[in-house]
Parts: sequence; structure tokens; C-alpha cells
Amino acid sequence: MDKLAIFEKEMEEAFKKDYPSFMQGDIIKVYYKIKEKDKERIHPIEGIVIKISGSLHRKSFTIRRIAYGDAYEVTFPYYSPNIEKIELVKKSQKFPKRKRLYYLRERIGREALLT
Repeated sequence: MDKLAIFEKEMEEAFKKDYPSFMQGDIIKVYYKIKEKDKERIHPIEGIVIKISGSLHRKSFTIRRIAYGDAYEVTFPYYSPNIEKIELVKKSQKFPKRKRLYYLRERIGREALLT
């Protein structure tokens, strides 16, 4: 085993988190810590997972949320210390056939959900 693989294995054990298993198409709620001057608060963001990329300690995921008619996407590092917790709100009924669900960007309302 090379040195990089050994290091990644150690880092994976060090960053171990108790997140539920989720995949593309699932609706999750991420509780994210935000620092404002000297205060810190937790901001929940709920949306559909459109992309999971990377592996081991470089893993990240992107969620898409539509709020007040505007859609935005947020990418989170999976092992970020700013993530308080992740809740799985709803598993998708259909198994998506693609790894990245960019086609949901053109859809609006209920047709944007994979149910």
C-alpha cells in the first residue's frame, strides 16, 4: 500500500460521522453552522440531492432548493466541521438512472421530485 492510501484510510477513521446513508434523488435537511461576527447559529437547508462526488475524505454533495420561486444549489463537503447534522426527509421511490441529476434544473414544482 502506498503512503497516500494509508493516509486516506487514517483520515477516514478520524472524520467518521453518523450521517444517514443517502443518494441522488433523496430529500435531505442539512443543519449548517453559520458564523456572524461573534455569534454562531444553525441554519437548516432542505433540498433534493442532485450530485454526490468524490470519495473518502474528499467526498461532497450538492443539494438543490427552490425558495420563493428562486432555485439555488449548495455544495457541502461531506466531512465539514460546520455541518451539525443531516436528516433524511424522504427517500426517492424511483432509483435514478444517472449519477448527476442536472435535468431537474429545467423542471418546476412536483415534476422536479423523483417520486
